[in-house]
Amino acid sequence: MTREENLGQLKTETFDICIIGAGASGAGCALDAALRGFKVALIEKKDFSSGTSSRSTKLVHGGVRYLEQAFKKFDFAQLRQVRHGLEERHYVIRNAPHLARPLALLTPVATWLSGLYFTIGLKLYSWIAGRRDTLPSSEWLSKKQALKRMPGLNGKILHSAVLYYDGQLNDARYCLALVHSADEAGAAVLNYAEVTGFDKDDSGQLESARILDGLSGEEYRIKAKLFINCTGPYSDHIRLMANPEQESRIRPSKGVHLMLPYDTLGSEAAMLIPETKDGRVVFAIPFEDKVLLGTTDTDYRQLDEEPILEKQEVDYLLETLNRYLDQPVKTSDVKAGFGGLRPLVAASSREDTKSLLRDHMVEHDQASGLLSLLGGKWTTYRLMAKDTIDKACRILDIDADCRTSDHYLVGGEGYDFAEWRQLARQYGFGEDTARHLLHNYGSRARQVAAYCDADPTLSVRLHENYPYIKAEVVYQVEEEMARTPRDILARRIRLEILDWRVAHQITPEVSALIGSKMGWSEEEVRSYARAYQEELEKWMKAAELPELVSGS
Repeated sequence: MTREENLGQLKTETFDICIIGAGASGAGCALDAALRGFKVALIEKKDFSSGTSSRSTKLVHGGVRYLEQAFKKFDFAQLRQVRHGLEERHYVIRNAPHLARPLALLTPVATWLSGLYFTIGLKLYSWIAGRRDTLPSSEWLSKKQALKRMPGLNGKILHSAVLYYDGQLNDARYCLALVHSADEAGAAVLNYAEVTGFDKDDSGQLESARILDGLSGEEYRIKAKLFINCTGPYSDHIRLMANPEQESRIRPSKGVHLMLPYDTLGSEAAMLIPETKDGRVVFAIPFEDKVLLGTTDTDYRQLDEEPILEKQEVDYLLETLNRYLDQPVKTSDVKAGFGGLRPLVAASSREDTKSLLRDHMVEHDQASGLLSLLGGKWTTYRLMAKDTIDKACRILDIDADCRTSDHYLVGGEGYDFAEWRQLARQYGFGEDTARHLLHNYGSRARQVAAYCDADPTLSVRLHENYPYIKAEVVYQVEEEMARTPRDILARRIRLEILDWRVAHQITPEVSALIGSKMGWSEEEVRSYARAYQEELEKWMKAAELPELVSGS
């Protein structure tokens, strides 16, 4: 992906469809539309997947909680949502096998009756998934079997456990693979392109979007026949910009996660915590050599502020987890954390966010012509995109079928994880680095490694405790449109959500590597590095974690 070439195309050409927002739904729409033959533009205010789509629980699932509520409340909408999720789970894993894979989840139970309840529910969950599903069936484990599978559990409160399977994905890199795939399918994609307004024709229909380049400050216009709003929690901002007469529809809900050491559970399996004080489900999930713990659900109205992890949320999550652990974790064990917003669709502003569905809707505003994709969740991004582009076809009077169900994403086609051994031998990488490259870049891992042929110093690790190498930064700048230290550390190698202290420590080196490719001055390198380090320090303070110490 070349930012300069795409920028030139966006400024001079007219598109069939311009998609605003490059999270999972927007990137999914761009790929779908490009594969159907549309001339597509995809723009994002900040970096690709910089919002909700990089801050999920990393699960590819139908939603066990939704299934339970469907039967408790006879709510067929929730049941439909579960079915959609389980159907789409297959495609998410199949189309990017390097970024998504099956995950075992253990649900500890305290009584025989609870074990029976969850066993029946999860057998039904597997049944809904259908014959095409290839994940193993659920099973009821004895206490001894459960402790063998997850030694970190508190045996004193454990009667047994139910084991089932869902999927897991690296959300930010999956979204980036969608963007990259859309680019290779012919779409013009661009980050740091903020919509500041629209121009309309004499009948009030949108004909161009006014854009502010967040890197250069340049202003320009993008012309398109149809504009699609895929901005998630910020959808109302674009909807009202296009037509101030519309009512707000989005009720953002904040959910936070934190990261703990990998040995917290002592298992490769994840844990579903079935009972919490506020009636939610909390997950503890192995992810990138850490354990991801979350999430919460609170109303959130400060959309001009980034949601962050706060002290009371740390306390809540640790208290919830510690009831199930043999060795409780402490605040000092927390390595990092993050907050995200769910774009829940509300019929009324008085509705409780916990009662709102994660299902999606496609809205066409007749007055302005704006098409908006509202709501949804990661697992069903492909279905959401299909529904939206189906509607776009009807609006533009085009007959073209969806082709995304069997379309491999960048890095997915020809992927063979066993290739890590050859990569390690050829370049002298450690086993963890070679595995990391295959898991994150798939069949493109050799393109990253090839940078080390011309400059062997790029094979050096960014930090001794992590598998990331300098070549990744160069590749991400040249091939993945990374432009800032946070683009690299938050969304491409994920260190921001894994370990704040180490991210803080290596930021100057990452900034220097970016600067060497972007032609930054020494002052610019220091400025970018310091700005990001100050953000990390602010998050540590808000969560009341031990302060960052330079060189720690």
